[in-house]
Amino acid sequence: MRRDDPTAGVQPARWWHRLDDGRIQCDLCPRDCRLHEGQRGLCFVRQRIGDAMVLTTYGRSSGFCIDPIEKKPLNHFYPGSSVFSFGTAGCNLACKFCQNWDISKSREMDRLMDAASPERIAEVARESGCKSVAFTYNDPVIFAEYAMDTADACHAVGVQTVAVTAGYMHAAPRRDFYAKMDAANVDLKAFTDTFYFQQTGAHLAPVLDTLQFLKHETRCWFEITTLLIPDRNDSTPELEAMSRWIADHLGPDVPLHFTAFHPDYKMTDVQRTPKSTLQRAREIARAQGLRYVYTGNVHDTEGGTTFCPGCAKPLVERDWHRILRYELDDGHCRHCGTAIAGRFEAKAPPAVRPRRIPMRLAAD
Repeated sequence: MRRDDPTAGVQPARWWHRLDDGRIQCDLCPRDCRLHEGQRGLCFVRQRIGDAMVLTTYGRSSGFCIDPIEKKPLNHFYPGSSVFSFGTAGCNLACKFCQNWDISKSREMDRLMDAASPERIAEVARESGCKSVAFTYNDPVIFAEYAMDTADACHAVGVQTVAVTAGYMHAAPRRDFYAKMDAANVDLKAFTDTFYFQQTGAHLAPVLDTLQFLKHETRCWFEITTLLIPDRNDSTPELEAMSRWIADHLGPDVPLHFTAFHPDYKMTDVQRTPKSTLQRAREIARAQGLRYVYTGNVHDTEGGTTFCPGCAKPLVERDWHRILRYELDDGHCRHCGTAIAGRFEAKAPPAVRPRRIPMRLAAD
């Protein structure tokens, strides 16, 4: 695949239908973009060419990196393991606070410097000793066909798959997509539709539908992340309501991560999230019955540690993404034998050093 080839990355897309007025409608996410010839959806990467829809970023990535799984963040999916991470460009949300805006808001396909087939990604991940491949940096919902084909290739060589996503998609593609994912981290950006509409251009209900679908209709392990933005989505009543909803609809064992915002993109006038805000949110969620609540993007050993819900002893102690202690035996507390929700190896592997994969290794 040549970087200067205008057809590079163009593949037929799924989940669309023709309208009576001559347009075609994308059925992937609740935006329901209706397109004339040549037009792209809000995500920018799904385009009408002729009488069909195509994905324009198939096989093209913004880069490849090996990360610790805790960076996704996933604390209960093979802690301490390495994950081969990559994304493409574009996004189906319009978050004013996007922390990866240079990728997710990109309108330059030349930014997609690295090319790789699904089979090559799976091969490099396995050769690099990665437990899983993560579709991340921008939302894999919009490059679902590429992610799903890569997931098939990964499973064929014994590598698992992770989706890092906002969960904003329709029911039919959601079933197809998560049938191929072993784990997911879903951004629950707030717990009011007003925030979603004003700050992301989307709505809350479809995200809650995705979370309930994951819990009740799949075997996919999932965790939730909420980026707390001062005076936007961090009030005590909102955090109490969100935590109660999670406990009531998803159960007490779903891990919840509260992470710190830093000024970026179109929200540079808002201060960084204080560590104390994350710690307050953690206590609120724990008071509502959630057993595994974490703080992120800050150095907070207690907030990063997995505690046994049976005997309260620290089992997986973390500082940021680094594991300091591991006291699980096949997913059970070493002290009292309580089973810990998640997917675990018998012991934690060696520490993972994040590193970018050079293009010569990732390309076909």
